[in-house]
Amino acid sequence: MIKFLDLQKVTASHGEEIHEAVRRVIDSGWYLQGEENRAFEQEYAQYIGAKHTVSCANGLDALIWILRAYKEMGVMKDGDEVIVPANTFIATILAITENNLKPVLVEPRLETLEIDDSLIERAITHRTKAIMIVHLYGQCAYTERIGQLCRKYGLKLLEDNAQAHGCRYGDRLTGSLGDAAAHSFYPGKNLGALGDAGAVTTNDDALAQTIRALANYGSSRKYVFQYCGRNSRLDEVQAAVLRVKLRHLDEDVAKRQSVAQRYVAGITNPLVKTPQVTDWRAHAFHLFPVLCERRDELQQYLTYKGVQTVIHYPIPPHKQECYKEWNNLSLPITERIHQQELSLPMSQVMTDEEVNAVIDAVNSFHLL
Repeated sequence: MIKFLDLQKVTASHGEEIHEAVRRVIDSGWYLQGEENRAFEQEYAQYIGAKHTVSCANGLDALIWILRAYKEMGVMKDGDEVIVPANTFIATILAITENNLKPVLVEPRLETLEIDDSLIERAITHRTKAIMIVHLYGQCAYTERIGQLCRKYGLKLLEDNAQAHGCRYGDRLTGSLGDAAAHSFYPGKNLGALGDAGAVTTNDDALAQTIRALANYGSSRKYVFQYCGRNSRLDEVQAAVLRVKLRHLDEDVAKRQSVAQRYVAGITNPLVKTPQVTDWRAHAFHLFPVLCERRDELQQYLTYKGVQTVIHYPIPPHKQECYKEWNNLSLPITERIHQQELSLPMSQVMTDEEVNAVIDAVNSFHLL
């Protein structure tokens, strides 16, 4: 079986460095809020091209803290609106509703699977305070039109960069394009820890200070609590592991891009639509999504051929039970994507033989 993602092999590719980093933390006797965390925050900020990295427990918390901090700073209030792509992973939406803000769902383009910037302006109202773009599957969602809309209407530009470590827009990295960005270091991500981990990047001093306090019980000074916060911290072991993997991130992304290029060139099955890529640097290929009207049959066939696949995601947010008030919404592009999307194996440790086997299996599907 060709694994969808062989995490054991990914970790082993940097095994000696990771073992040494973990040993260093164990031997230090300091396991929270120590030198590894401070060093990772500095190194990641420098990598992204942002003034601040504020680490936290996971990517969802990173999203939540950005919006919560803006509320504490008086930039947003209950009931304000945040424009967001309708086809995102539910965490993006959860962060908005968790803060008593209103998500405004905008359809994506079928060609890119990213938010359709031609539909955003009509969704802006006097309650709109931010546009939250999602670099879904690892592809840059930012466009100049989105930037212009934020400037025109005085909106915050927020990035959900959970899937796009190493993705670029021109000479800049995603995560540095807006007012703030949330990052997830879930183990399966391009930059993945050995457990849950997350961070916020921003150039805003006040925002960074507020988020740091919120994620530390609401305290910026020991035993003095300015906010009703929570405990949302990155531990020293995860920080040390991330420091190792950060050094290899660009190389790992380049290998993913190479696998994707071979997929795009090699998959010729007319029943299967591969991603349309105009700038290979603008896609970090956390995932390689294809669209197929016979998606479930294709997945079953690939399993039979020894290829493991995953659906991202089978049910769109507006059809989930937790948002039943939206269940009657009609978002046909989003729904079509969720009905047809299938993610093929993708990682920096795939062999040429594995890539060829996936391509051959996909191309043989139409022979059924």
